[in-house]
Amino acid sequence: MIVDGRYRKNIYPGQEVEIVLKQDQRTGKITAGTVKDLLTKSEFHPHGIKVRLEDGQVGRIHVK
Repeated sequence: MIVDGRYRKNIYPGQEVEIVLKQDQRTGKITAGTVKDLLTKSEFHPHGIKVRLEDGQVGRIHVK
C-alpha cells in the first residue's frame, strides 16, 4: 500500500518507509527504514514529512 507521505496523519512510528536524505536530494537516492520519530510538526508538507529512522538517519518521506 502506498501512502501520501506529504500528510502527517499517514505516517506513524514503526512504519516501513522510503526517505530521501538531505545529502541525497540532488540525486533522489532512496533510503529505506523504520520510522522512529516524526520531525515535521505541521499536518502537511509539499516535499514530504521529515522523519528520523530507527538507525538515526533523518530525511523526508519519498513522494512519487
